[in-house]
Amino acid sequence: MLFGNRARAGLLGAFVAALSSFAGGAGADTVVSTKGEQRFTAFLTGYTYWDNTPPGSAAIARPVVHRRAGGTGTFKDPITIAVGHSIVGSRQTLDFPAGTKFYIESLRKYAIVEDVCGDGAQPQNGPCHSGKNGHPWLDLYLGGASASVQVATACANRITRLQTLVINPGPDYPVAPGEVVDSGCRVF
Repeated sequence: MLFGNRARAGLLGAFVAALSSFAGGAGADTVVSTKGEQRFTAFLTGYTYWDNTPPGSAAIARPVVHRRAGGTGTFKDPITIAVGHSIVGSRQTLDFPAGTKFYIESLRKYAIVEDVCGDGAQPQNGPCHSGKNGHPWLDLYLGGASASVQVATACANRITRLQTLVINPGPDYPVAPGEVVDSGCRVF
């Protein structure tokens, strides 16, 4: 899904509103660049082929670029990322709309919202929706189908922390392409 300038501006407005809803004013450390990008701090975790829902799969809830979780992390092939969501009545609302792109500086990877994190009838009561220490919680698909459960889990543990992300990034950031687990779970 590609967004025009008007839709992109709407996404940024929705993002600022979403950030301001987190406890502690997480938006205070947000910096807007001249490109229309926004940097922010998020709690980034990783999920793998082995701990996806259902386990042992690459199933995703909101396909945009991929039919299954994946991607190499380039601008044209961003990696699937899951975001918190709420369910009120029969309406599901994602914290960031499907198709929203991010750049993760410490991994040198682009990501795109194509999945949700948080299970059950009221996912809004879980940490993916409520965030961590006043910061949004995002869950990156790390792959791992060709690795052991232990290797994939160690990679998820390695990247789990507060990290700087860019929403609505331009295409010119440095990239270390490849599935996160298969490329050695490199952190820059």
